Amino acid sequence: MAFPFFLHKDRPVANHAVNGRSSKSFVDEGRLDAILAEIRPGDFLIVQFGHNDQKSADPARYTEPWTTYQDHLRLYIDGARARGARPVLATSVERRRFDAQGRALPSHGEYPAAMRALAREEGVALLDVQALSLALWQELGAEETKKYFNWTASEQDNTHFNPPGAIAVARLVVRELLRTRVLGPRDVRRLDDEIPEAWIEWLPAAV
Repeated sequence: MAFPFFLHKDRPVANHAVNGRSSKSFVDEGRLDAILAEIRPGDFLIVQFGHNDQKSADPARYTEPWTTYQDHLRLYIDGARARGARPVLATSVERRRFDAQGRALPSHGEYPAAMRALAREEGVALLDVQALSLALWQELGAEETKKYFNWTASEQDNTHFNPPGAIAVARLVVRELLRTRVLGPRDVRRLDDEIPEAWIEWLPAAV
């Protein structure tokens, strides 16, 4: 939701993300078909899945990193390319997880590595959000990172972001888009500016 703040107004964003979905369930619910019905030549399709693909107890969502996860990601890649659009893969942003020594710990198992390998194989631009967010959490530390997640006296959510967290991660994504030359300097704005939290209005959770 914070992503458009860093793009010029002539670079519109269509946000099709829905919470709780995996690369598999998103397809099975027809959500990829809806995107492919609208996408146009020259568009970018940024694809980030992994959190819910790990749900091994839920066959509707679970994928195995090196087989069904990659198979489903190829549906997004091939679908975008068939319509003249450019697919972009983004590794999963890291959860807030620290060990007793204060080291930020990865939580996504083999999924980021599987996506990196697929990006190389398919020649797709990769935004390594997992590595960058893990480094950012390490830099901030266990206490400071609480300010970026839904961490309150009544809720300790180490997965979902509050507005400062959403803004910080969106900034990482845009910098990766520049680094990989998916976007150019003329496409972005405010990259080093302070973004007011009030600009973000949370939408109701999807069912």
